[in-house]
Amino acid sequence: MTQTRRAVLASSAASIAGFGGCLGRIGSVPVDCPPQVGDGDVTRLGFVGDVMLGRNVDDRWRDDPTGVWGGMTDRLRELDGLFLNLECCVSDRGRPRPGRTYHFRASPSWAIPALNHVGTAFASLANNHVLDFGPDALTDTLALDDTGIPTAGAGTDRQSAFEPLETEVGGLDVAVVALTDQSPSYAARADAGGTAYAPLSPTDQLTRNWVGGALAQARQRDPDLLVVSLHWGPNWEVEPSATQQSFARWLVDRGADVVHGHSAHVIQGVETYRGRPIIYDAGDFVDDYVVKPTLHNDRSFLFELVVAEGTLSALTLVPVEIVDSRVTPASETAARWLRDRIRHLSEPFETTVERNGTGLRIPLDEC
Repeated sequence: MTQTRRAVLASSAASIAGFGGCLGRIGSVPVDCPPQVGDGDVTRLGFVGDVMLGRNVDDRWRDDPTGVWGGMTDRLRELDGLFLNLECCVSDRGRPRPGRTYHFRASPSWAIPALNHVGTAFASLANNHVLDFGPDALTDTLALDDTGIPTAGAGTDRQSAFEPLETEVGGLDVAVVALTDQSPSYAARADAGGTAYAPLSPTDQLTRNWVGGALAQARQRDPDLLVVSLHWGPNWEVEPSATQQSFARWLVDRGADVVHGHSAHVIQGVETYRGRPIIYDAGDFVDDYVVKPTLHNDRSFLFELVVAEGTLSALTLVPVEIVDSRVTPASETAARWLRDRIRHLSEPFETTVERNGTGLRIPLDEC
């Protein structure tokens, strides 16, 4: 823990004790407002939803790896780190898993350079596609860590699948726990590789044991920032379920600083709970999927977490859309739709949403 964060947490504890109440705890320290998380001036971390580099995307960009990021390349490279869900395996090996409708696989020859080019600080493997081409392809995908692309959420057995990632991003010590409630057949076992699968409900005892254990393990290193990445819920749902909402808040109550949701293929609302952002679903960032006209699954945001002077300051929402299997800055029409959509979806959480250029800003440093 940095000296700055230790001092701020102690100050917060004293203030709350004097006030006569406590809204929660991080570790053993009661907190009210967001804790300070580092000593740097400004750190910007990007969070996006599904990045599916297989199928037509794989064919399209094999000879031009950086082209998949389109007009967003410079913006992504300016971040201190990018956090994403990797919605495919990365391998040239394996055979399509029987009984599956969709199989997503990207060749390492271009996918690894593409992910490294934009400074991928974390790629979640806790999803329903990492085993689409069997155990050999899973083994190759797990090797992304050796190529400078940190991962979590899958492993050679259950213990390693739930193991938190510990990494340094922009001067911050960051821990990441990655989980999924999708495709139980892909779940890691005590003696078999797979994903960090659990029923993501705070009332499920199995979840409380496995996820609670992973969170405790993450907190042992006393990170500046604890991120929980969730591949959860049904496709095409625009609102998180009551169970998802209670689980997200349960995570924050147990130390999560950012809840990063994905899987529905469409954006959902953003909640600020005890000063921490809950991105219920970040939508799709790169894919080749058929577009549903009323849902606009080709439109989403780059969610930029701004950490200013060591404090969780704001979440900046940059509108994007998928065109020709690559991500691009959103057109004026798409950006307007996205602004209206996220305001409407975040309204039930009483989230403050401010206009910020073509995008939006959600303040986090207000108590």
